[in-house]
Amino acid sequence: MNSDEAIALVERATAEELFGGGDAHQRYRMLAKLVHPDAAGPRGTKAFARLSQLWRNRGVIRSARGTYSTETLEHRGDLANLYRVPEGHLKLVRDPACNDLMAREATALRRLASHGDPRYLPYVPRLVETFHMKSGKSETRRANVIGVSAARLHSLKEVRERRAEGLDPRDAAWMWRRLLVALGLAHRAGVVHGAVVAEHVLIEPDEHGVVLVDWCYSASEAGDRIPAIVPGHRDEYPAEVLSRGTPGPYTDIYMAAGLMAGLIGDRAPKPLRRFADGCRLAAPRQRPDDAWRLLEEFDELLHRLYGPRKFRPFTL
Repeated sequence: MNSDEAIALVERATAEELFGGGDAHQRYRMLAKLVHPDAAGPRGTKAFARLSQLWRNRGVIRSARGTYSTETLEHRGDLANLYRVPEGHLKLVRDPACNDLMAREATALRRLASHGDPRYLPYVPRLVETFHMKSGKSETRRANVIGVSAARLHSLKEVRERRAEGLDPRDAAWMWRRLLVALGLAHRAGVVHGAVVAEHVLIEPDEHGVVLVDWCYSASEAGDRIPAIVPGHRDEYPAEVLSRGTPGPYTDIYMAAGLMAGLIGDRAPKPLRRFADGCRLAAPRQRPDDAWRLLEEFDELLHRLYGPRKFRPFTL
């Protein structure tokens, strides 16, 4: 990197982009050497001053409402980095081109909070605030601060990795049931999640909690389409999403059934496989479109298979 490239980088980057990974002190010393007026001449004066300010402000993002630290990177998602903050997580999009997807999440979470049944709101995140953070001279990046009501959460991706032999259907049952509750809450509030994949379904094993996260791919307004496909999951989507058709509750039900059936694998009894297959028919109009009604059918199926419901401890 030469002085011109370093000046251009400092002028457009944020503190998090410059110092968020690797050896921050080494990165600062290298950039300071390149943009210092002694090396870059008068054109380096402003860049050196900006670099010094960014260094002082590293690890901190400010909004009109509060100050958030980026010291603890807890998860790197498909769109954004999630930093642990007292309120829950600061979710900061990496690419400004994805700001619209972060805005979709904020819209969906607001609608869930205002139109959703309060009894079931713990099944989805809570939006604390959403704001834009300056990123370079003209770009901004959107940040959502979100909270969840449960602790010690694990994604179904982690469950799948730890139970490669397949999940006992009786354990999968409570996860599937609670996932249908989360979807029922969303659909009654007029929101389609649009990305029911293993990374976005979190469970709390001890208390059998479920939280459906990442609403960036959601549809909350009339005429909305699912805006994007989660990278690496294209084959899990129904035809109406791939063809840019109209999504609906049947879209989420299709994806949820495929996810849960995949977790159980060959351990699923035939009636449970038929239930999942019925949720994944090619034509949307042939699939169930009411998660609450489907939950009743699911409970009846579970009762026929395993008898009255009882709590089964689950550990990872």
